[in-house]
Amino acid sequence: MGKIDTVVYLRKLGVHITNARKLVLLTFLQNRVALTQGQILRITNDTIDRVTIYRTLDLFVCKGIIHIIPSMDNITRYALLRSNKDAGYYNNHLHFMCDNCGKTICLNTIPVPMMPLPNGYSIKETEVIVKGTCKNCN
Repeated sequence: MGKIDTVVYLRKLGVHITNARKLVLLTFLQNRVALTQGQILRITNDTIDRVTIYRTLDLFVCKGIIHIIPSMDNITRYALLRSNKDAGYYNNHLHFMCDNCGKTICLNTIPVPMMPLPNGYSIKETEVIVKGTCKNCN
């Protein structure tokens, strides 16, 4: 996504600008990994309350700024979307989850194979998790 102005980016997507929303977006831009609500709370040094973070995450998902990453441990993780076609995005990419440290990243450059479906079915989203050991834990 490169270096972006959080205010300009949020305004472009029709998001009302607040300090909390700017800080949450900046947190995703600076960390580049999937984050839980608790991690965002810690990274922002508890300057934003849990409810505000939850509402901001919900809004960002609706606006196509971030997406929810499926997980096997029932902990919701969120990651920045690399592209946003005015929230009409098709979220179709792989995710890598490290068994050792738990870091989860989006693998945007690896194509997801198209799955043949029976007639009358249509794909909305493909969720694929690849598990293993990240380069830092190897």
